[in-house]
This record gives sequence, C-alpha cells and structure tokens, in this order.
Amino acid sequence: MLVHLRDPASFQWHVIPLFALIVYVYACEVERRNWNQVLAGVALFGMDWFNEIANGLVLHFTGRAALWTTPGHSAYVILAGWTIEIAFMFAIAGVVFVKTLPADRRLRLLGLPNRWVCALGWSVFCVFIEVLLNKADALIWSWSFWNWPNVWLIIAFGYLHFFVVAFLVHDMALMRNKLLTVAAILGVDAAATLVFGVGLRWL
Repeated sequence: MLVHLRDPASFQWHVIPLFALIVYVYACEVERRNWNQVLAGVALFGMDWFNEIANGLVLHFTGRAALWTTPGHSAYVILAGWTIEIAFMFAIAGVVFVKTLPADRRLRLLGLPNRWVCALGWSVFCVFIEVLLNKADALIWSWSFWNWPNVWLIIAFGYLHFFVVAFLVHDMALMRNKLLTVAAILGVDAAATLVFGVGLRWL
C-alpha cells in the first residue's frame, strides 16, 4: 500500500460523489444552524487526523509496521493507514454520533452517564467493524498488542477519545469554547503534518 502513498495516479472517480455527500451532510446542518453538530463532526475528524499522524510516526520510528495499515485499493492513500475513503467516513462520523445522543445530558443509561455509554458503545461497534475488516485482510494489524483478541487498546485509543471529544464539544455551553477547542485540534494536526510530513518527511 505504501507504494501508492500520496500517488495522484491512483485517483478514482468515486471520490467525487463521496465528497459531495460530505458537503451535503454539513450543508444540511448549517442550513438548520446546528452548529453543535457541525463542530462535533469537525472535532471528531480532527481527532482521527491526529491518530493517523501518530500511526505514521509509529511506522517511521519502528521501521517495521504501523499499528494499522490498509492494503486494499484506494483512490488516494494519505498516510500509512489513512485512505481518502476512511478520511471521508470520519468527516461525517461525528455528526452521525452526536445525532444519536439523548437530548437530556443528565439521562442515565444502565445507571451511567449517557454520553459515556454512547461513546463506549460506538467505540465497541467501530472495533467490531475493524475486526471484520481485519479478518477480510482489508485492514492489517501487525503488532500483538494491537490485534485480535487484544482489542481493548483499539477501543480506548483507537476510538473512545474520538467520541468523547465529539460529545464534549457538542455539549460545551459557550460557542467560544467550542471554536477554540476545534481550532486547537486542527491547529495541532496541521502543525504536526507540516513538521513531520512536509518538513521531516517522516509520514
């Protein structure tokens, strides 16, 4: 897969309708002035971007393998384990997630705060999908601690913080705090990409 890393020759036309779908999802939320959903969606995407940078650095420093790689076909491979299709999926995942949250933040599910139950539930679901992808050789796990049946680290560090950050941004009382949080996440991502990717060429 790394042979095709950031190779524009791998472009495929399905990228265009996928991008249009993302634009549509956000346009619908902006039209309804659902800024909580918009910013939660961007925050989750930013967390995924950060994870993919970290994954690329694992590959660089170990010289062996990233925590996850995607060996299948892609219209564009952005980083070692991040294809354009995966990036597009996470671009709308946060919007989908916060739409499933109960309106009452104080509601308890199974005796626990509903936000945390939902975040954990979605994390487990995502890892279940990853296990299926791994079994189908569409997603490669090379390290024993990040592999079946040791999926707890994947739940905790692969997904849970995505959803936690999304609901925290969604539930913040002040728009200023939401915007600052999202700006900080994207700022760190952009700086890390420029330094480690463009500058040092480690990604």
